[in-house]
Amino acid sequence: MATNIQNYELMVIFTPILSEEDFKAAQKKFTSIITENGGELVHENPWGLRSLAYPIEKKTTGLYTVIEYKAPTDVNSKVEIQLNRDENVMRFLLTKLDKFAVEYNTRKRNK
Repeated sequence: MATNIQNYELMVIFTPILSEEDFKAAQKKFTSIITENGGELVHENPWGLRSLAYPIEKKTTGLYTVIEYKAPTDVNSKVEIQLNRDENVMRFLLTKLDKFAVEYNTRKRNK
């Protein structure tokens, strides 16, 4: 069965009440799901605590992380199920990257 490898970017906003260790563990959980299902991490960028544009669950800040990866398309459904089940995740955005976005991210990282 040939699976289609695509580039993706996953931004996750975790609840701001996580400790540094819990934040790292939460990031590791999702990167592990990606790699265990045949995905390959390209770049991980934990932004840390940032203000939200609008309150979510009465919170005005959140712990952001951005994960860029390559994976077969069926990996995303597994990742999304876990994101929806995790009570520490306030919001997430999963984006498929086209070749221009991949080039842009690579250029941005290598500056």
